Amino acid sequence: MNTFVSIAIDGPAGAGKSTMARMLADRLGYSYVDTGAIYRTIGLFLSICGISPKDVDGITRLIDEASIQVEYDEQGMQHMLLNGQDVTGELRTPEMSDYASKISALKVVRDVLLDLQRDLAGTRNVVMDGRDIGTVVLPRANVKIFLTASPEVRAKRRLLELQAKGDKKSSFDKVLQEIRERDKRDETRAVAPLKCAPDAVRLDTSELSIEESAAAMEKIVKERLG
Repeated sequence: MNTFVSIAIDGPAGAGKSTMARMLADRLGYSYVDTGAIYRTIGLFLSICGISPKDVDGITRLIDEASIQVEYDEQGMQHMLLNGQDVTGELRTPEMSDYASKISALKVVRDVLLDLQRDLAGTRNVVMDGRDIGTVVLPRANVKIFLTASPEVRAKRRLLELQAKGDKKSSFDKVLQEIRERDKRDETRAVAPLKCAPDAVRLDTSELSIEESAAAMEKIVKERLG
């Protein structure tokens, strides 16, 4: 029996899962597992190989050549290693986000990464965020939270994030369209679609600040864990 506590945070793109999950992990003293970064790492490998996210045969042929490891530094920050090289700084781009979203719909990709994610939860207390953590990856998680916000709010947040990184080309309308397309793709994919687990607590942060959202999540966890 697993003696470690696992907290699953699911939700659509731009809901603030990474920020909120990281803050929650810090408050609880748990390890934060950013599964999006894990998928982006696979995406980076395949893009370097020149493989289209639509080339299922090519992905199936090459995916086993990618050695992916998750490590944590002294500050508890997650680092992604691809074939022994730290690629953490190369993952947070719109291109990698889009690529990861497309390949995450493929069973061969999900199967390869499933054990890695579960192994992490089997060795430490974790806060893990993604699209199917509470439904597929950690169906027996101690606490499940479905974090969401309106598409418009999520688009505004994502645009501010992009602008902070120096992106001067993206517009609100473009980001909103991308958010809606991503939602449709995630919710309708055949393998592990985005949905709220029956035993998850749904938390809408449309009207909440980052601090208020983090406090609400911590309250839910403490109530569920007793």
